[in-house]
Parts: sequence; C-alpha cells; structure tokens
Amino acid sequence: MELKERIDAFVKLGELLPKLIDYKNDKDKNAIDFQHLLETVKSSNEWFTLESLIYSLTSIAENLKIDNIRNWTNRYPSIQNKIEQKRVGLVTAGNIPLVGFHDVLSVLIAGHEIVIKLSSKDDKLMKRIVELLKNINHGFDNLISFENNQLKKFDAIIATGSNNSAKYFEYYFGKYPNIIRKNRNSLAILTGDETKDDLDLLADDILLYYGLGCRNVSKIYIPENYNIDRLFESVYKYREYANHNKFANNYNYNKSIYLMNKASFWENGFMIMKEDTGLTSPISVVYIERYQDIEKVKASIEAQKDQIQCVVAKAGIVVGSVLFGETQKPNLWDYADNVDTMQFLLSL
Repeated sequence: MELKERIDAFVKLGELLPKLIDYKNDKDKNAIDFQHLLETVKSSNEWFTLESLIYSLTSIAENLKIDNIRNWTNRYPSIQNKIEQKRVGLVTAGNIPLVGFHDVLSVLIAGHEIVIKLSSKDDKLMKRIVELLKNINHGFDNLISFENNQLKKFDAIIATGSNNSAKYFEYYFGKYPNIIRKNRNSLAILTGDETKDDLDLLADDILLYYGLGCRNVSKIYIPENYNIDRLFESVYKYREYANHNKFANNYNYNKSIYLMNKASFWENGFMIMKEDTGLTSPISVVYIERYQDIEKVKASIEAQKDQIQCVVAKAGIVVGSVLFGETQKPNLWDYADNVDTMQFLLSL
C-alpha cells in the first residue's frame, strides 16, 4: 500500500467514527451495532464510562482529519520512501480507552505490519476499530493481527505499562529495537493569575478518565498564599464521581488513611487535595506543593523530567508546557514519554 492509500483509509475512519457514536442515529445498523459494543465495553470495565469512551473516540476522529495527518507526516520527508517492511509488536496498556491507538496508527502509516497484544482491560474496542479500518481498505487485512498469548515473531517492539511491567518488558524484549514506556505523571503550575475558565479547564486535565492517564494532572504547584477553594470550585463539575463505585472507594480509602495518620488535607466529598512533594498521587487525590520561587519549581521539574509527561501552565511560564484543558488532546506529534515513535519506526 502506498502512503496516500494508508492516509486516506485513516481519514475515512475518522469521518466514520462520529456517525457510529451518534446515539440519535437509530436507523443505521452499523451505528446501532457499534453503540451496542460501547455498552458491552462499559459493562466489562467500570472505569470505561460511556462519556469516556465517546470522548476518546471523538478525540481520535479529530486527529484523523487530513490536515492533521499531513501536518504530522510532513515532518518526516523519508516517509515517502519505500522501506523494508518490519513486523512490529505492540503491547498496550488498559488505563484509558484505546490508549494504544496512536501506536497502531504510527506503525501502519510508517508502512510496517503490526501484531497487537491488548490489555485485558481494553480488549474489545480496538478489535472493532481495526475491523472498520480493514473494511475501508482490505490492504490492511494482512498487516494487522492480534495475539492473545505471548508475542512471537516480531522485529521491533513498543510496550507500555507500569514501572514493574517495564522490567519484564526490558528482560524479554531488550534484544529487539524497542520503545518501552513506564509510569509517568503530569503536573500543573499556577501563578494565581489564572481565570475561572483556566481553572475549569484544569479540572478536565485532572479528572477526565478519572485521573487514570499519564496525561492527567496529579500534582499542582501553587503560590504560597494560594486559596485552594478556587480549585475546589472548578472541580465541582465532576461531583457525580462521588457516585462512581470505584472512584468513590478510592476516595473513601484514601481519606480514611489520611485521617488515621492525622495528615493534613482538604476534601469536598469526592476528591482530596493534600500537600505532598511527590508526583504520583493516588486515584481521587491531587498533590499540591506551595512555592515562593518559581525558578526552583522549574529546576525541580527539570530534575524529574524522566517521570513527567506534561506540564500545564500559562504560556511562557515553562518551555514546552501545554495550555489548560489540553492534556487529553495531544497532537499526533505529541509523543508519549517524548520519544518520537514515528522516527523510531522509520529508522528500523
């Protein structure tokens, strides 16, 4: 398949997805079947609510617009060249819906074959997306496969998981060209000059997907005399999380632990903010750290950059930061762990 064919197929997929997730579309059999699948996925993983599934699919559809794909691929002049096709193994995480889709897209646009081992937490939706892609262009029929057991017969590997699973990946896959991703966290820096709209968008950065993604903000740096009530006012729009069984269990557990340990914290009935110098906060908890000198904050971020996925801040505060509300809307060229996946694939 030529590059143009591959791109055209993904563009058509992006055009199709909004039609399939339109619940007002009650006459299209394909849409009805797809919506039934979403209900099944929702039932099999309590973290995957209908809202989060639709948000993920909508974000993917937006990225698959022709201008976005061209802007991405034009950064790699060599992508136009014929390459020696390799078989790339992909091990996906299951923390948020379709978290491995960008890797699938990258491998196929680069011109390689892919074999996918899905997380048991997210093992249905990707298969349907691949089925849709194959129906759009049957040239993908022999380029995409799934493996339920241990991956075999591959030339390179992309694997995403926890710090613990990364040790397993490095042991088994270290002899192959690889990208192995570990735990990462995202953080925000507030100066006190943020508007209510800024903070409302920050609430999305914190709580979309229940805070389970590496792009979710788990730590906030605030000025020394910052009024934390401003943050609680903004996150209040997510108050229905108090009725989500798993999220509420985490909230109640963490609150109990902090009370027993006589730790200082703030809470609003569904979420906790706790002063802590760490980066990785538990589900339902956001760490806050007060500062006097923002230059020291920047130095701390630089020292921990290998553990950080995104930094959210107003423009000009930190080089490479993203704006409020943008953490879960990465561009195609915003790579996980800041490792250029496409360059890796084109260099195989």
